[in-house]
Amino acid sequence: MYGRAPSAPAVHAAAVFADAGAGDVLELGAGHGRDALHFARAGFRVTATDVSQSGLAQLRHDAEAERLTGRPATVAHDARDPLPLAAGSVDGVFAHMLLCMALSTAEITALVSEVARVLRPGGTFVYTARHTGDAHYGAGTAHGDDIFEHGGFAVHFFSRRLVERLAQGWDLIEVHPFEEGDLPRRLWRITQRRRR
Repeated sequence: MYGRAPSAPAVHAAAVFADAGAGDVLELGAGHGRDALHFARAGFRVTATDVSQSGLAQLRHDAEAERLTGRPATVAHDARDPLPLAAGSVDGVFAHMLLCMALSTAEITALVSEVARVLRPGGTFVYTARHTGDAHYGAGTAHGDDIFEHGGFAVHFFSRRLVERLAQGWDLIEVHPFEEGDLPRRLWRITQRRRR
């Protein structure tokens, strides 16, 4: 759906992780793996999670075709469940448009807490989310909690207040607005660091 080239946020995140001296990177909601493969090509030890077994199978196939066998490691995971990693086991976490899926604020908050748990002190979390300035915000079927369904796809649109709430106890480094896709979708790329 999105092609094989890495997303612009993943390219940015790889540079941020490299500057921080990261070695172990976790991608949440990796899909078919275009961003996880980018991280692996950049030399990171990558764990890629997704709820879709077929997406992870495609990722493994593409990794083998590029002779990246075993990199990244893949783990089937539902974002509403605790992360299947040990505490303090990764240096960077990346999630492109996963947090703005049809997750409640409580589920998103729990996921961010899990991200903090698996990050080492000083580790970096880079994520993107569609925000309340997006053209689809307020359109379609309202499900409450700033979730709106348009064209059969439900999105949790992030307010700046939610971004700041999720960054409590973190160092919020950047909230960068950008656009992506044909609508275009309006998103924020958020970078926050776990405090030491």
